[in-house]
Amino acid sequence: MDWITATFFSILAAGFFVGIVVGLTGMGGGALMTPALLFLGVGEAATVVTADLTAAAVYKTGGAIVHKREGSPNMQLAKWLMIGSIPMALLGPHLVSWFTDDIDELNHVLIICIGFALLLAAATYALRLYVNLVRVRSGRHATDDNPAVRVVPTLLVGMLGGLLVGVTSVGSGSVIMIALLMLYPGLSAVRLVGTDLVQAVPLVLAAAISNIALHGIDWSILVPLVIGSVPGTILGSMLAPRVPQSFIRRGIVVVLTMSGVALLDKSGWAPLGKDETHPMLIAGIGLVVLLVLPVVWGFIRKTQGLPMFGSPTIAQLEDPSYRPGVVGMKKVDGA
Repeated sequence: MDWITATFFSILAAGFFVGIVVGLTGMGGGALMTPALLFLGVGEAATVVTADLTAAAVYKTGGAIVHKREGSPNMQLAKWLMIGSIPMALLGPHLVSWFTDDIDELNHVLIICIGFALLLAAATYALRLYVNLVRVRSGRHATDDNPAVRVVPTLLVGMLGGLLVGVTSVGSGSVIMIALLMLYPGLSAVRLVGTDLVQAVPLVLAAAISNIALHGIDWSILVPLVIGSVPGTILGSMLAPRVPQSFIRRGIVVVLTMSGVALLDKSGWAPLGKDETHPMLIAGIGLVVLLVLPVVWGFIRKTQGLPMFGSPTIAQLEDPSYRPGVVGMKKVDGA
């Protein structure tokens, strides 16, 4: 009963809302949950990372079981990713500890690492949208759900993802996903998500075990996190077909960018100044991304023969010859 405090309900609410976003988008929760907990001030960075990884191991397992039963994962790909990622996830937290002398320095280093990991996640998430658009519009998007495994690149992706997740808890659902999409463009969306989710469970579990061995587990953070995130993820999955994905994706890129810059600012990263924080700079960056991103995306859509704004139909997206105002070879009146 000592746990039932305002902090308990704050963590529960954060877990619930981040869980909804995870259910809506399939995006890894670490990129959103870790900064949310850090900004709530519920614990040191190492404690937050450990709790987030442990909670993720719980709610990702359910999703992985569902995908495995439906036969959507490519187990060969998942196997080679795990061979690369699990050892690095176990090693990553120890590497950081070996190079830091005390808890304050560890906290400082982890916040900087998480800040850069969030910016990387934002970039890869935006890149994923672009790759998907080009892939569909090219007309060369025939699926190949059982491609020949490119062992060395796949192992390297697993190793990088494992190190990133082990140190920051960010990357299992964002960085690894875009790497798979680039390496195996023929994978269907359901196969891609299933493969990523199946390999993410042992990866996150290994990272959680390594962090628990080093830093212990704070049950007062973990319990409300799990209680909030599990129903949030279920609700998000139910709402996904009814919510415009474009607005959610755009919002995620903005939030990840602002969170990454805010954590770097909070850590006293030298280019931003060591002695003070810059809330107006962070707000300005968020506003720029919010206003500029739709325009940039509009020009990208235009280069692919789509209208700058609006929502093209699936038929329009999948027809490489489609151009705004043109139906087949006939000009639309007034266009």
